[in-house]
Amino acid sequence: FINYENPKIIVGAVAVWEGRILLCRRAIEPRKGFWTLPAGYLELNETALDGAKREAREEANARLDIRGLLAVYSVPRISQVQLIYLADLVSPDVSAGEESLDVGLYRWDDIPWEDIAFPSVKWALDHYSEIGDARDFTPRSNPPGEYGQME
Repeated sequence: FINYENPKIIVGAVAVWEGRILLCRRAIEPRKGFWTLPAGYLELNETALDGAKREAREEANARLDIRGLLAVYSVPRISQVQLIYLADLVSPDVSAGEESLDVGLYRWDDIPWEDIAFPSVKWALDHYSEIGDARDFTPRSNPPGEYGQME
């Protein structure tokens, strides 16, 4: 028997409704009270796509229509690989799930930038701003020199 310790896989989405982005205010640690994308750990026997959709349902009671893979981020200091999709919300009817204190649909200029939970959330939002409404795009990765450190 060999006990392998492998990285954790995080799945989530930048979910959009008419130009507004879905954000969830975390009800759990780490970074409780800060804003994030609907995202979390991939479960056993689950596809990454299904995991991203499940996380959106669990955290924001949201249903997604996935456009494509927005980015793959490596965060070695916490042994994570993050798969972040770009998605359209099927409906603007969202509400806080068990792991969220609040949820909201934010226009770009109204995003609570000072209260964003993790560097990869900002990366994903920046990558979304590059892509916008495009249906054909190449997945992004960590910004140059960035490996997931908190500032």
